[in-house]
Amino acid sequence: MSYYTRVLSKDDEFPPFDELAQFIQDGHPYFKLTRESGDEEEWESLLLSSNDEVEVAVLERNPVFVGSLGQDEIAEFIDDIQDCKPKSGVQWLEDYLGSVKTVYAFQHLQGSETVGGSNALHALRSKLWERGDAILQADGEGFTNEEGYHILWQFSDSVSGPWNMAVLQDGVWRHFSMDLGDEDHRAAFMKGLVPGDLTSALGSGS
Repeated sequence: MSYYTRVLSKDDEFPPFDELAQFIQDGHPYFKLTRESGDEEEWESLLLSSNDEVEVAVLERNPVFVGSLGQDEIAEFIDDIQDCKPKSGVQWLEDYLGSVKTVYAFQHLQGSETVGGSNALHALRSKLWERGDAILQADGEGFTNEEGYHILWQFSDSVSGPWNMAVLQDGVWRHFSMDLGDEDHRAAFMKGLVPGDLTSALGSGS
């Protein structure tokens, strides 16, 4: 089954192909970006690959409008999160998804498993996200807020290790790093609370 990560943007404008291709050439000279479909100004899908033709990822640009694939993706996300926790995160995300204008979907391919390929993919995804008014989504992990902190529990039960998380309290994001395998941390997060032993390292954002 294919693995995807996505940038979900409230902006319907997008960078032209030439800008993205030059970005990869400048920062990751052993990799290249080519058009799969669409033209240079209205590109639809791009292929990120190494110079020796190992495919790293396919990037699809899916505008969100009535009857579009992008709209279908957003509707599926909204349906998928209804039973997630914490509920404050679900409510915020549902509102946010209703304002998304563009879905950038990265299908990870064989070359993404190499260090160089992973770095190039991450850089391209970050370039789109850092344009602003956007959140991130990853299969098996879930959604972030605009600061890049995860806001819902969509991990497997066996997951462990440190992870940057956020809970929404009184309209303010509280950011912290928790141990995904710690049952007390999980229980607090799912209630929309910062785990008690982490409050000293608490951060906040708008």
